[in-house]
Amino acid sequence: MNSESVVRELAEPNLRRLLSTAGLDVEYVRASGNTLYRKGADGEEIPVLDYAAGYGSLIFGHNHPDIVARARELLDEQTPVLAQFSSHPYANRLAAELNRIIHRETGSDEPYYATFANSGAEGIEAAVKHAELDRVMRLSEVLEEIEASARRVRETVRAGTATVPDALWTRLGVPRPTAGQDVADLLIAEIGRRNELRRAKPPVFVALKAGFHGKLMGSVQLTHNESYRTPFAALGAQARFVPCDHPEALKEVLQEERGVLLEPVVQDGTVRLVERDHHTICAFLLEPIQGEGGIRPLSAEFAQEIKAFAEEADCPVVIDEIQSGLGRTGTFLGATRLSLRGDYYVFAKSLGGGIAKASVTLVREGRYRPEFELLHSSTFAKDSFSCHIALKVLDLLEADGGRGYRLAQERGAALAGMLHGIRTDFPDVVKEVRGHGLMLGFEFHDQSDAADDTLREAARSSMFGYVIAGHLLHGHAIRTFPTASAVHTLRFEPSVLLTDEEIDRLEHALRDVCALVRDQAGDRLVLAS
Repeated sequence: MNSESVVRELAEPNLRRLLSTAGLDVEYVRASGNTLYRKGADGEEIPVLDYAAGYGSLIFGHNHPDIVARARELLDEQTPVLAQFSSHPYANRLAAELNRIIHRETGSDEPYYATFANSGAEGIEAAVKHAELDRVMRLSEVLEEIEASARRVRETVRAGTATVPDALWTRLGVPRPTAGQDVADLLIAEIGRRNELRRAKPPVFVALKAGFHGKLMGSVQLTHNESYRTPFAALGAQARFVPCDHPEALKEVLQEERGVLLEPVVQDGTVRLVERDHHTICAFLLEPIQGEGGIRPLSAEFAQEIKAFAEEADCPVVIDEIQSGLGRTGTFLGATRLSLRGDYYVFAKSLGGGIAKASVTLVREGRYRPEFELLHSSTFAKDSFSCHIALKVLDLLEADGGRGYRLAQERGAALAGMLHGIRTDFPDVVKEVRGHGLMLGFEFHDQSDAADDTLREAARSSMFGYVIAGHLLHGHAIRTFPTASAVHTLRFEPSVLLTDEEIDRLEHALRDVCALVRDQAGDRLVLAS
């Protein structure tokens, strides 16, 4: 009865069944560098070249010896993991090091304050919550100023030193008060009612079509994929999705979300209304390279349009560096090539070195609300183990004058060159190669109308990329996956340890796949050992 073979599947059994249809339900028992070892039918270890790399989480590969050694030291030292509500100098060192690197890449010296969590989606949730707190507090400050103006107007009208012109009542759409009515009270009440209606409008977040920011209750509403988002639409934040490289869509959102708050003032003995701009836009979220949307880089030109939009709407830009950051694109920030500085940055994935579960949300000083620190917390966040592992990751990236970044650029260029070569040789099979550094996408032409039954049905059921991944696994011992919202695009996000031999292995495998698709030979697919 203790045999695993007779234990009922209770750990996400539907997902397991789905994986089995593409031959991806294999068990991995060991990992090192760019290699995972799966368990074969006879229990033997079978090495698999890992190009998925934890969806971009392994900038230094599986179980990097320096990171493992640091983890052992921390465990041997009995470093505290659960020591909440105390001093965490190691967390401060991590925040300071992140600031140092960001300042170097952005040319800014404004400090960023850190909030810690355990995953990228939680980091996004923290950013969203903080942005809303900031919006509410800013709005409250404006309304307090308006209320102070209203009190002054009431006093002057009642004292007879200011009059309310007929045009003002007409503008408000209410009849002029009759004899015996308190003019000042009626005026201030109507202005207050209108401002309250505006204040009560829920916040709107702006994000990009094809973007992905997580699957938690708040973050999933900022993820464009409708299959993830729609079932929970009533629970989370309201989002407006705009297509990339369409600045006119930004203008439309800005216009539609624009409104005013009314402030009464006295000018030359007459009460007048001043309109104060009020947008319901809370924040703009973006990925420098859309990971799950098909490894789609944001253009520098559109990034500048976003910057202008945020300035006009007075909303922060939240840059999701969960997948593109930590050196993966050849610079610490994926946004560096865009010349776009974030008001917020969110880091995770590679920050944990493949061992720890860690994320950090950074908020620049000009937007930061210290009150947030008592309103948001997480039991396992900001612990000694994950912070020290993250510091080790930064040490490895920065060592030898930033050798980690140079490796990402060099290895990424070699990998991209190979992928482009295949596209040149198979133009009717491969649609596009995209990305930067070690974050690359390889898109096939849509096979929904393929002559081959197997390829056609795989494409129509959104399983094409998974079927190809299953073939790569069982036919070539190479592991990767399609991107979640663009299933005709395979992702390649290996570590900086990638060798020429490993690139050659992938080339051989992809040429086999492309020939199979070109020949419409679904019978050649290998989906099981």
